[in-house]
Amino acid sequence: MAHTGGPADKPGRGRGARGVVLGSRPSHTVRAPRRAPAAPAAAAERTVPWLRVAAAYAWRLILVGVVVYGVFTILGRFQLIAVSLFLALVITSVLRPVADLLNRWIPRGLTVAVVLVGSILVLFTVLALVGNAVAGESAKLVDEFHGGIREIQRWLERPPFRLSPRKLSGLQQQIASYVSSHQAKLINSAVSGLGRIVELVTGAALALFSSVFFLHSGERLWRWTRDQLMPRNAREAWDRAGHTAWRTFAGYTRGIIIVAATNAVLVGIALVVLRVPLALPLTLLEFVATFVPLVGSPIALAVATVVALAGRGPLTAAAVLLLIVVIGQIEGHVLHPLVMSWAVRLHPLVVAVSVLGGSIVAGVIGAVVAVPFISVVWAVTQALRRPARGGG
Repeated sequence: MAHTGGPADKPGRGRGARGVVLGSRPSHTVRAPRRAPAAPAAAAERTVPWLRVAAAYAWRLILVGVVVYGVFTILGRFQLIAVSLFLALVITSVLRPVADLLNRWIPRGLTVAVVLVGSILVLFTVLALVGNAVAGESAKLVDEFHGGIREIQRWLERPPFRLSPRKLSGLQQQIASYVSSHQAKLINSAVSGLGRIVELVTGAALALFSSVFFLHSGERLWRWTRDQLMPRNAREAWDRAGHTAWRTFAGYTRGIIIVAATNAVLVGIALVVLRVPLALPLTLLEFVATFVPLVGSPIALAVATVVALAGRGPLTAAAVLLLIVVIGQIEGHVLHPLVMSWAVRLHPLVVAVSVLGGSIVAGVIGAVVAVPFISVVWAVTQALRRPARGGG
């Protein structure tokens, strides 16, 4: 019986015509999909990294500079109001602890009245003592000043200067001719000074008026400002920044007052021991001048040196010069590190640049305000960088 081949034996049945198993995929070459050509890199990405970072910081610094310039321009337009409010904050920071202490026994309104009236009486008492000291020693000081001038002339005639009396008399004549030729200008300056006195009285009245409300209800004023002017989601950060700013400002103010009082006591004792004329007014000048960091105290002691030279001679003046060095070392290495730890401790270079910049912008007032302003700004910046405690 002949064998009949099955389907599997026939070509093309079990396998395809090309030997491919039925049900399998045909063989073909797999090609990866083509990628789109890379877009050219942006110009910012092709820039050197450090240059890109520097540019990012630069425009931010320019924006900050524009804002600071605008703020100081506005404050310059309303300088009297700004200075009055600053003085009111100083008064509040000094008298607030005393008012809080007395408020334990007497009502808040009476506490504010007692504290302000008492501080005004103390201030006028000090000014009266200084005025009596100046009036009592003025005649003596004039005689000693003329004698000191003659002593300075004889000192300049000796080596190493060897100035002839003719040159000294010529210098005196030049000074006298300058005063006589600019007499009208000096009189105008004195008259404008009277106008400045009126402005000072007005500013002092506004500062006293503002400090009454700051001492009586400063917290309520702050809460009203926060709730009425700030969005709800920004109130927590605003409140944190405000409390930090006040703690820094109050700490700086109290610290600088302690430093100024310590300097004044040391200078006063030294001037009394050296029997320098006008020791009490010079002590008060030292106290006020210390509020201008780095430069105020040396300028006040330089004035004391001139008075000592005129009244007591070159040896006493040299002792006062030595006092400048000693007081500067005590203030820089002992008082400021101990006392100013209540506030932000700034690097001396930052303090020097701040004082110089403030004096350029607003004169003596700017030099006084610059350091506490920079301290407050830096403290607020550090506080806002830290996360809020407890999430609220």
